[in-house]
Amino acid sequence: MLSRTASALFWTGRYIERADFVSRLIDATIRLAALPSSYGGDVAAWSGALAAAGARDSFKATHPVLSEEAALQFLSLDPNNPSSMRSCIERARTNARAVRTAMTAEGWEAINGAWLDMQRFGTALDSRPTLTRLLDSVKAAALSFDGATHRTMLRDEAYWFLRMGATIERADNTARLLDVKYHLLLPRDEPVGGSLDYFQWTTILRTVSALTAYRHVYRDNVKPWLVADLLILNERMPRSLAACAGDMVRYLDLLGTMTGRRGPAHRQAVAMATTFGKARIETIFSSGLHQAILGFLSENNRLGVLISEQYLF
Repeated sequence: MLSRTASALFWTGRYIERADFVSRLIDATIRLAALPSSYGGDVAAWSGALAAAGARDSFKATHPVLSEEAALQFLSLDPNNPSSMRSCIERARTNARAVRTAMTAEGWEAINGAWLDMQRFGTALDSRPTLTRLLDSVKAAALSFDGATHRTMLRDEAYWFLRMGATIERADNTARLLDVKYHLLLPRDEPVGGSLDYFQWTTILRTVSALTAYRHVYRDNVKPWLVADLLILNERMPRSLAACAGDMVRYLDLLGTMTGRRGPAHRQAVAMATTFGKARIETIFSSGLHQAILGFLSENNRLGVLISEQYLF
């Protein structure tokens, strides 16, 4: 497979996953913003959302004042924000169009349909019902694309590059969301384990569609260390950091078998997965959740760079 084809597929997977995450992030932040400002609601919640999307600095560069309306517009339809849902869908479609022959008709129709739906919303939100329809459309588009590719594509290099892109992005999103919750959302005078802490952790679980999984696994009230355990170390949870690391090892092994090319990306993925296999949530909390997440983000970013150097250039 040509490197430019592999690159387009990899980034198609990343952009679709990012659009889905931002839609879920907006939905969750609307819940948090409904709280009184003294409980971390209103603009404080939107500051956290921008940080989780990796867009806080770019937002500040163009918006001197933070408001719910400005943050919603920036994250949803702003064409100048590369992480907005609109930009992600458009970039995914551009990449997919360049490699249509590497995808099935069903996969292309799913992503092209998402792009056509996005065009109907324009570049400015006009009401809350419009936002609701937009969020539902993006979530449905991501599910449609995942389903179409899963059910129709051959398990060859094209499919594995799509999955690698989505998995790298998913891990990054989960890590950022955990870090934002731990450092930005909880007011300094609110105790860990208090009513606000419970509500915020529950909202985090809803953001990654993990509330039902949490109840099934732990059969306990929502507790910070158990939520972190689910989203960091539980390999049965598809969005957990450990599950993503394990998936990357599997995808790279399959690619290595097909292409006969193995290298630094494989070693990096195996090292990350091995670290999670030995980790315990008590150790992570005692040494600092923030530091652990920053370390993971750095390692995950390095893995993306190594994949690019090994396959995409």
